[in-house]
Amino acid sequence: MPTYIVSTATGRFNDDLKHQIADGITKAHSRATGAQGFFAQVIFNEIPAGNHFIGGGLLKAEQVFVHGHIRAGRTPGQKRQLLESIVALIIDTTALERRYVWAYISELPPSQMVEYGRVLPEPGAEEDWLKSMDEADRDYLLGLGSSPLPPTA
Repeated sequence: MPTYIVSTATGRFNDDLKHQIADGITKAHSRATGAQGFFAQVIFNEIPAGNHFIGGGLLKAEQVFVHGHIRAGRTPGQKRQLLESIVALIIDTTALERRYVWAYISELPPSQMVEYGRVLPEPGAEEDWLKSMDEADRDYLLGLGSSPLPPTA
């Protein structure tokens, strides 16, 4: 499951804005990778005043940092599309200037990840992985979130 950690100053985002960002990141991940929406989770990390420094100095700007942990095996084009979509989403939903948005992607081998009690599939094998589950687990996963797999071109 890709995990996106969105870090910003405490109180910067209200609940509605968090929902918009989480939904947007989920959709961006699905569009870029073809993976179902239930694979994506977004966690918000609020940084209390006085706890964030850049270059040794206290941060005084409204930075937003998005660090995504994704399964290895995506193409450079998919990762670039994903990063560009995340940056555009943050800019569009927060009205922040581009210089205040930082985004990173880190890759993890699927064979070293267990989610929903199962080792994750290689990219592209999600459908077979899902079919291998019992009906209750499959129904649970398909009922998560609001971002279905987008149509493929």
